[in-house]
Amino acid sequence: MDNNQPIAALFDLDGVIVDTESQYTLFWRRQGEAYRPDMPHFEQRIKGMTLTQILEFFADQPGIPERIQEELNQFETRMDYTYIPGATDFIRALRTQDIRTAVVTSSNTKKMENVYRAHPEFTSLFDRIFTAEDFQHSKPDPDCYLLGARVFGTVPERCFVFEDSFNGLLAGRRAGMTVIGLSTTNPEAAIRNLADVVIPDFTGFSVEKMHALIRQ
Repeated sequence: MDNNQPIAALFDLDGVIVDTESQYTLFWRRQGEAYRPDMPHFEQRIKGMTLTQILEFFADQPGIPERIQEELNQFETRMDYTYIPGATDFIRALRTQDIRTAVVTSSNTKKMENVYRAHPEFTSLFDRIFTAEDFQHSKPDPDCYLLGARVFGTVPERCFVFEDSFNGLLAGRRAGMTVIGLSTTNPEAAIRNLADVVIPDFTGFSVEKMHALIRQ
């Protein structure tokens, strides 16, 4: 491994930077119960997927994908985009040490506009923001995280992934990156085997602690 290559910190959005997963869980649970009662726990199955992929589950019901998309658009304008505790301080600390930072999310650009309205400073925290429009395969496929490594001119061994969902954690693992799990969506015990370390939030988590995890 070339230690001269950049280090990159790649963050999922929902449940990692902003505390929104519980809101989405309720929304998609309602949609699953209404339109896909044959798929129990629908809201858990779709975590990490792009909206386009989620709507494919309803493609055999004329008009339903369009109805759900409109409901989601309205829902996202009313959502609370509170930061996960310690997230912004940690990200700013990374940038003072010349560590590349990026959001890697299955959310689309329309949803991100709501985040930017809630947090005008958001884009200044990151070198890049990758959305669903930037990659073909959603998590647990590693493509989105490998894209981040390529854009920053580095290798997976020099990248850290911050994730909360099973699909996201698997994507980081499959990309060959060091994975930090957040127990904001699933209990620590449930995701422990998919992460190098699990933290409840970013309070007390430092750049030094992150460096100590890097794979040799």
